[in-house]
Amino acid sequence: MRPIFKYLAAASAILLATAAGAQQKFTVLLDWHVNPDHGPLLVALERGYYKAAGLDVDLIAPSDPNDPPRLVAAKKGDVAISYQPQLHIQVSKGLPLARIGTLVATPLTTLVVLRDGPIKSIADLKGKRIGYSVGGFEEALLTAMLGKHGLTLKDVTLVNVNFSLSPSLMAGQVEAVIGAYRNFELNQMDIAKRPGRAFYPEENGVPTFDELIYVAHRDNLGDARARARLLAFLGAVEQGVQYLLNYPEESWKLFIKGREKELDDELNRRAWRDTVPRFTASPAALDTQRYKRFAEFLLAHKVIDKTPPVSTYAVDLGAQ
Repeated sequence: MRPIFKYLAAASAILLATAAGAQQKFTVLLDWHVNPDHGPLLVALERGYYKAAGLDVDLIAPSDPNDPPRLVAAKKGDVAISYQPQLHIQVSKGLPLARIGTLVATPLTTLVVLRDGPIKSIADLKGKRIGYSVGGFEEALLTAMLGKHGLTLKDVTLVNVNFSLSPSLMAGQVEAVIGAYRNFELNQMDIAKRPGRAFYPEENGVPTFDELIYVAHRDNLGDARARARLLAFLGAVEQGVQYLLNYPEESWKLFIKGREKELDDELNRRAWRDTVPRFTASPAALDTQRYKRFAEFLLAHKVIDKTPPVSTYAVDLGAQ
């Protein structure tokens, strides 16, 4: 059965199983406050795709960005927006999570320096300070990127700047930051007239990976009713992506509808422009080899201590 028909069948099953006109509650825990990275989710909501699939979807921003996967693992949410690197780490620690879909299928994170500063190549970072927000994975990224240019972590000084990446760089507290997003921090710096220069992990020794993914509790994959709900959700999201890719300007208006005060500004408009091409058109589709390669990368850099079979933590529900 083709994936789109599975989505429709799942939605039909939900509609038949509920009372006339009733919608099944479905909670999506976001990774951060609402921003252009969540475009397809908001478009699907405003276009009524969730409702047509029999779902009453609630999109919830976290008070702590680390909470959503943990809450889903505790069965306190249906789906969390998370990150492929974090999924590998969480699974290695025993959290019962599985990737069921992809939101942004390319890396967004970068190593950023000031464009008009002295750093013209990664090799120029020797003896310099590099700001970071999240230990472990970002250190692995940095190790690989420095290594491709003959440097190690011992050649630089790491500075924890929390989530103040571009401000710490523009203020001269560090000469580079790892973990800055190419669709946000670079635009933020450009607006402040302190443009940045980005070095991309996937061009400097790091296997490519999905930046943003949908994760669910692993138990739900084997429960027919829960699985049907997840398929219906992915089908609605896919409709949202298709509309967004076909009508980006109209989708922007839907995205900010009722949220103009917090979202309708130059930074979000620029971020929207840069993020739209990176949304995956087929959210459920899974590249198993990509996940395997990245798990091996994390294992080699001692971010995780084991690599279980990909099928135990990443699935394509539409293909099963």
